[in-house]
Amino acid sequence: MEIDEQRHGAVTILRPRGPIAGQDGAGLAHRAKEVLAQSRGRFVLDASDVAFTDSDGLEALLEITEMFSSSGQALKICAATETLREILTLTGLSDEFEHYEDAQHAVRSFL
Repeated sequence: MEIDEQRHGAVTILRPRGPIAGQDGAGLAHRAKEVLAQSRGRFVLDASDVAFTDSDGLEALLEITEMFSSSGQALKICAATETLREILTLTGLSDEFEHYEDAQHAVRSFL
């Protein structure tokens, strides 16, 4: 899985390309930890290219959420695909994240 990174002012957007499955989940969590340290919590996960996730991917998302919650913040996810939204809803994890329609709305939420 490739992970693109963009900066919008002080906000970093990570955009994984492909499913978050198997070892890719651990890679995403590691990259998010690096970005979180650099961006002081101004971080968005753009899920527009995440077709699905497995249990490893869900664990990675929860690990990232725990990193954020320890600093009093929530993981912001934008542009989640319908399949990813359904998985998060069916597993009861949807409420663990802040959801935004697109990256622009997520970035603005920091203002």
